Amino acid sequence: MSIKKLVTSITSAALLTMLPFTAAAEERIVLKSAKSTSSYYVMMVQLSEILKNSGEFSPTVEESQGSVQNVMESRVRPGNFLFTTPPSLLSLAAQGKGPFKDVEPFENSRTLFPMPFVTIHFVARADSGIESLSDLKGKTIIGGGTGTFCESRTKAILKALGMTDDITLVEVELNATNAAIRNGKVDGFTTCSSHPSPSVVELASGTDLTIIPMTDAERATIIDLDPLSGPISIAKGTYAGMTADVNTVGVPVGAYGTTNMSDDAAYLITKTFWEAKDNLAGAQAWWNGVSPELVGLLGASVHPGAAKYYKEAGINISE
Repeated sequence: MSIKKLVTSITSAALLTMLPFTAAAEERIVLKSAKSTSSYYVMMVQLSEILKNSGEFSPTVEESQGSVQNVMESRVRPGNFLFTTPPSLLSLAAQGKGPFKDVEPFENSRTLFPMPFVTIHFVARADSGIESLSDLKGKTIIGGGTGTFCESRTKAILKALGMTDDITLVEVELNATNAAIRNGKVDGFTTCSSHPSPSVVELASGTDLTIIPMTDAERATIIDLDPLSGPISIAKGTYAGMTADVNTVGVPVGAYGTTNMSDDAAYLITKTFWEAKDNLAGAQAWWNGVSPELVGLLGASVHPGAAKYYKEAGINISE
């Protein structure tokens, strides 16, 4: 299914299933996550629909180049700005390191609720003969898309496994990946998205693919590199032609506001999300793994408005 059809389907489903409640006025809110070809963009569309149907908000979904851009913009965006990022980038921003080394350290993000984890996919054309990560040696792959969080994760994983010099990484925009695979220009690619990833679903519908599994030893090495990463499995049948579960790693992702977001808005956003979560999961399975217990992994102070909701709902959260 194409992204356009998926977004249309989700929008229609949301309109039918989300029950609105009356409000005196609507607040503007901007939601920003990822490129329009990613599952996280689809999630922003879902979230915008539940906020719109609450009657409290007038949402706008903006396409993003990725989490680094989201965090950078959080320094200056006024009002209700909801964005997603792995918490590790918030730590780097607070220290003025990595992609934030050229700006004054900042720490103005505030946790609202967890998002589905980023699932690291190593994907290869089935006719490439690649069945394991070690088979990637001597091959050419696209490493997550130029300038993306996935590109940095791909390089970090290959470095941890001692494979940096064994693989040719092609730097192209993320949206050029599927065409490069179909045309046989590369042997494989990485993508970092919740699963099922719409772009991988679309590609697998017309191209034979292998979702490359990690061994237990490989996963342990990667998790040692990044303690926030954890083991995650992609169930068989998730993608066309996938006949066995695939073990890989995942990274936490959160939905954040900023210190510019009012307490009332943060309260309503958080409340609306959790009350609609089951309906969201009914439309897309990637929401099933989201639970309040994950709030403590998100690396930023909980927004006071969100904290008010968690207290009222009797949800014990840990920072």
